Amino acid sequence: MVDADAFLQMGREVLAKQPFSVLLGAELMALESGRRELAVAIADALKQQMGFAHGGGVSYLADNALTYACGTAMQVPVVTSEYKINYARPAIDERLIAPARAVHVSRSQAVCRCELFALRGGEEKLCAIAQGTIAKLPDRNEAST
Repeated sequence: MVDADAFLQMGREVLAKQPFSVLLGAELMALESGRRELAVAIADALKQQMGFAHGGGVSYLADNALTYACGTAMQVPVVTSEYKINYARPAIDERLIAPARAVHVSRSQAVCRCELFALRGGEEKLCAIAQGTIAKLPDRNEAST
């Protein structure tokens, strides 16, 4: 069994190896098997012309949170197979947080759900809901055939 702090540190190291995540300033706030919380500050560079967080940034956060949650639940290397996102309200606050959890896990894929919240002064407002299917990456031998 892996220590919770060591598991979180490992997850942060993986995130630090993702150039796009580093570019957006993503932070891993929580990580345990089948559950994950990722956050991004809503900097001016991540906003669209109306001052809201750009949908692409919100979508990135959902995709990455879903993949982490399912990857930890499956305990194998994974990739997003598909996901959908419903935007509920503009994210106009200081920070986005994306807690995600595995809903169903099998050997080859998992289904995860994520609710994304805009956070200001400790108050959370739901801004989007995402669900995705995350697939086990094939072994290197399987991938080459």
